[in-house]
Amino acid sequence: MRWRGEFPALEKSVYMVSHSLGAMPRRTYEDLREYAELWAIRGINAWESWLPEVDRATERIGKIIGAPKGTMAIATNVSQVQALIASCLDYAGERRKVVYSDLNFPSVSYIWQEERRRGAEVVVVPSEDGVHPPMARLLEAIDERTLIVPISHVLFRSSGIKDVPAIVNRAREVGAMVLLDCYQSAGTLPVDVTGLGVDFACGGSVKWLCGGPGAAYLYVRPDRISELEPRATGWFGHEKPFAFTMPEQRFAEGIWRFMAGTPAIAALYQARAGAEIVGEIGVDRIRAKSLRQTSRILEICDAAGYRVHTPRAAEERGGTICFDFDGSDRVSRALNATGFLCDHRPGAGIRVSPHFYTTDEEVERFMAEAARLRTAS
Repeated sequence: MRWRGEFPALEKSVYMVSHSLGAMPRRTYEDLREYAELWAIRGINAWESWLPEVDRATERIGKIIGAPKGTMAIATNVSQVQALIASCLDYAGERRKVVYSDLNFPSVSYIWQEERRRGAEVVVVPSEDGVHPPMARLLEAIDERTLIVPISHVLFRSSGIKDVPAIVNRAREVGAMVLLDCYQSAGTLPVDVTGLGVDFACGGSVKWLCGGPGAAYLYVRPDRISELEPRATGWFGHEKPFAFTMPEQRFAEGIWRFMAGTPAIAALYQARAGAEIVGEIGVDRIRAKSLRQTSRILEICDAAGYRVHTPRAAEERGGTICFDFDGSDRVSRALNATGFLCDHRPGAGIRVSPHFYTTDEEVERFMAEAARLRTAS
């Protein structure tokens, strides 16, 4: 497996936590050194190299999620991105509903709940089992009064996949927009934001893209770019940021109108290697390997009698398996203490995620260690 040598963490651990923090590529050291040397040697002239890195970063991600050039901006995290899109909206008319399920990531929900202060009517559709997305009720809730539907592509708590085409089709029928959170899908599940027809998409570098924190992204469908003017803005969103005109904002014509303030350049260098590696391998290949290894994990869970909180059908699950038993939180802590890296979430249990660098032998060792620790006193 040629890529294993690129990830130092694999030398001393069984790394099954890429859904939370992807392993760091070895060449990230060099990429961050490049950033630092530009600053150290060129001083303020480093911006001549730093700013083009913004476009290079979005093109790397665009390759992975099917976004054409000129449709992506960068940010530091998905909360910032979702708040940016929320700031574009007006809730003064009849169309002021925001509809999503209770299986969205909590940080995203916090953003939209606070939009009630600006007049939004927020509808949160509950899941029956906490595992499967409540598709029928979600589609029913999307009506002619719906403004936007911010949804998670893959659910963090169960790894369930939402039927995005069905949601997009329903939203189009009633004139609503769709904002797709790809954080738990991009890099392990094929994503094509153009083919899906979503209005917006977002995600970041922390998880399957192995880029660490700080390099989030926003995709805006080409026909939407000129329609929207973010209330949460900044000087890099101006048509001539270095003209320093006052006092009004005059938005850039293209995607840079969504850039807001000064970009976090170091994070883009930090995230470079992971995105390049994922792009080179190809997400289709990563997905095929993931399905094979997660199927094996499900077999082991069933044989051990664990409670599985992930959809079983291949087309319904992402790259993570969530399994639970009495004392799973204790076992998760013990696993991490001995280099078997995973995490634990309430209502989900232990979350494990083989990635392109995970061997079949590591899958077997991890599950055997979990079983041993379960019975240990």
